[in-house]
Amino acid sequence: QVQLVESGGGLVQAGGSLRLSCAASGRTFNLYSMGWFRQAPGKEREFVAAISRNGERTYYTNSVKDRFTISRDSAKNTNYLQMNSLKPEDTAVYYCAAAESPTSISIYTYWDSYAYWGRGTQVTVSS
Repeated sequence: QVQLVESGGGLVQAGGSLRLSCAASGRTFNLYSMGWFRQAPGKEREFVAAISRNGERTYYTNSVKDRFTISRDSAKNTNYLQMNSLKPEDTAVYYCAAAESPTSISIYTYWDSYAYWGRGTQVTVSS
């Protein structure tokens, strides 16, 4: 198993930036593809970004392309989500997730592909 702890959320004005971190412990970090999801009040959890085990493949939902960047640092067992040009509609609880991946290049966009989840970190963007 792997345990995930998110950090880096907070309150920011529209146009600002935040970097979320997801620290992993337990099993070897490099066994997992990683993803970020978010859930706004009254809405379903939605996919934001994903990165493969080797870090070479990434994928984003359309609404965050060119604004968000997902990355991973295997030496630190940490996954990051750099969020720039934030908008009020980005306000949500952001969750880090890990999926056991059979290949080094697989990425997953559906929540049910991920077996392990963090508890979430709140991101609030004011207008």
